[in-house]
Amino acid sequence: MTLRARASKPLSWMTIILACIGATACVHPAGQQATQSLPWSNAGQMLLVTTAEWDADTGTLRRYTRTPEGWRQDGNDIEVSVGRSGAAWGIGLHPTQDDGGPIKQEGDGRAPAGVFAIGDAFGYAGTADTALPYTQMQASSYCMDVADSPLYNRIVDAKVVGEAAVQGSTEPMRLDLHNMGDQRYSRGFVIRHNPQAVPGAGSCIFAHVWKAAGAPTAGCTAMDAPMMQSLYGWLQPTMHPVFVLLPDAEYERLRAAWQLPG
Repeated sequence: MTLRARASKPLSWMTIILACIGATACVHPAGQQATQSLPWSNAGQMLLVTTAEWDADTGTLRRYTRTPEGWRQDGNDIEVSVGRSGAAWGIGLHPTQDDGGPIKQEGDGRAPAGVFAIGDAFGYAGTADTALPYTQMQASSYCMDVADSPLYNRIVDAKVVGEAAVQGSTEPMRLDLHNMGDQRYSRGFVIRHNPQAVPGAGSCIFAHVWKAAGAPTAGCTAMDAPMMQSLYGWLQPTMHPVFVLLPDAEYERLRAAWQLPG
């Protein structure tokens, strides 16, 4: 739940100017927060996905490393698929947006837009060549997408929490065993959308292997298996990597204030 601040008198331009003296970055108070206080200011790696518009189900992924001169793109642009209904504002590291864009809801088929921390990797194999913390999924592993469950938006093992606790989940993590050899979750990692598990705000958001080239998802970001393997080797937890997804117009609106690549 978002608490709204009590209304206050508009600031004069003189007040704004005085407040900015000596600051390393400043924006109009009606815009975004000052860049030096962004929650992802310590990010040394960024995965950036841009889409043509809110309802687009494909996009372009670029990976960046922060250098003293700014963000440097590593490798080529990558074709990805996103939610079958496009994207919508999610809950992550970014401030709440009130620009009229759609808001992510459970089951809406939209990928969450915004800036998000990157969580653990997962897959079918016993081990993986990645610096990310990695967990092998089992036939009993589920991600809970049941909004009123106390386990909502968590990957759990039915052998630990009990079979009754995972009833109703539509997200078994071993799709190969539950869905005729499906390889989508053979490699993937968690995108930390809705980390406080707000009921109904959306759950189980991953980057993973796509079912077929360009095939949209239920809200995740998907790509071919070789590229997912490449990201496994590239991502370094010590560099505090973040995942960013924005439609082109929102990217241009927020790029400077959010310290996104130029």
